[in-house]
Amino acid sequence: MDLNNKVLLIYDVPTFFDIDLSKSNSSLQLRKIKQYPGFLIRLDQYTDLGHYMSLSFSKSSRYKLNKYKKRLEDSFEISYKMFLGDISRDEYESVFEHFKILLEKRFLDKGITNNNLDPKEWNFYHEVAYPLIHEKKASLFVIYEGNTPIGVTLCYFSENILFDAITVFDIDYEKFHLGSVTIMKLIEWSLEHNIKVFDFSKGYFDYKKRWANEEYHFDYHVYHDSNSFTAKIIAWIIIAFFSLKQKLRDKKVNEKLHKLRFLLKSDKVESSSNLTYEFSELIQEMKELELINIDFKMPQYSVLKTAVFDFLYLNNEELKDIKVHQVKNQKEVYIISGKTINRKATITSITRS
Repeated sequence: MDLNNKVLLIYDVPTFFDIDLSKSNSSLQLRKIKQYPGFLIRLDQYTDLGHYMSLSFSKSSRYKLNKYKKRLEDSFEISYKMFLGDISRDEYESVFEHFKILLEKRFLDKGITNNNLDPKEWNFYHEVAYPLIHEKKASLFVIYEGNTPIGVTLCYFSENILFDAITVFDIDYEKFHLGSVTIMKLIEWSLEHNIKVFDFSKGYFDYKKRWANEEYHFDYHVYHDSNSFTAKIIAWIIIAFFSLKQKLRDKKVNEKLHKLRFLLKSDKVESSSNLTYEFSELIQEMKELELINIDFKMPQYSVLKTAVFDFLYLNNEELKDIKVHQVKNQKEVYIISGKTINRKATITSITRS
């Protein structure tokens, strides 16, 4: 390339890539700017998921992780699908619609903005993922409850590397740890398909550190013509700008900005996040109570839906056996009935200081 008097900025170069950085142009200078942390799993030392789990987690942790998956599959009609190489346009649009809904729901609950949901950025993902899936350069991994996606992961592929680009799951299933179930299924799939590296991509999260066996970081590479004064100045400004951004990121200023942007952009709508519930034993006989049948999956019962899912997890019941009733004249009191167990759930407001 003709880089006389020019500056070239290359984003997000993982330090674990084996890249030849030798320069044929002696006047071309390279400066690296350390940016986001990264985490990955080197998979070539493991034979299968069980082998990875046995070497990576304690016996008690393995028990908990396997219990999450078993409880999820016992309580719901769960299926898993990796869309790689083929997906119909209708199915793609359906999955991507649920993908966006789940992301919006997740970050509304967290009370922060998410860059992926910026219309321009989201439209980019929506546009490029479909052809990349058919070229086997990207995939959508989906966890279904019945016919409804409750967990979606967009992955990219580079030779024998799987990149976990964006992952989201339905927060109503929080008790079942869908995030951990997703990672286990993706590791299992990767090992079965000779993937050597499972890359969690950029950014720090506790779960990445917990699952990864190698840490690295991303660099920005700035090439500039060292014989050009203008190019030197531009390169210096770029380096100073991104170095400052990383220092602010280290101080978690970006997290505060995400929360502030959320508060400024979000509509002032009533949220159910200030509601919670409490289980208690059902003392009275069901027949003694005047009950109203409730469809807990309706939007107005979001807290009740969480209570039902927690009831499933705690009592090892199945969704198909669940019935929910409201106690007449007691709007905050509900009876959740399973195949063998009944519980009273009382909805209460959270007192904020």
